[in-house]
Amino acid sequence: MAREKKGEKLICQNKPAWRNYAIEDVYEAGIVLQGTEVKSLREGRANLKDSYARVKDGEVFVYDLHISPYSHGNRANHDPLRVRKLLLHRQEIKRLYGKTRERGLALIPLKLYFKNGKVKMEIGLSKGKKLHDRREDLKRKADQRDMERAFKDRSR
Repeated sequence: MAREKKGEKLICQNKPAWRNYAIEDVYEAGIVLQGTEVKSLREGRANLKDSYARVKDGEVFVYDLHISPYSHGNRANHDPLRVRKLLLHRQEIKRLYGKTRERGLALIPLKLYFKNGKVKMEIGLSKGKKLHDRREDLKRKADQRDMERAFKDRSR
């Protein structure tokens, strides 16, 4: 999850998404940006918290993605919370639209990164976890950690 691949530079990621949602499928999408937004992203000034994506009129848009105004910008700076279009293939958009309508899944941005000089966003097709599911995950992780620790001590 947190590993960077060759040619990729991580800008930001949405860690609470992995905790609050059961991610079923992950898609990589390009994003339509203005010039000052790209400069701001190069400074690492973005926040994916509380952002979400929706399919509207055959296109995918991301809402509540906060990209801070560029520090050396002028009056042509961008609106930090403007709605931004995601670039996906038509078949992927149709598949996402069908799954979000049919099964009640949500599109949650997972991370924002540079890939070969282009800004890319990873979005996850996900279903919200209930409180007891989150507790169960924490319990499972704690048990796994205890087992690994015991195995490590035993092998010494």
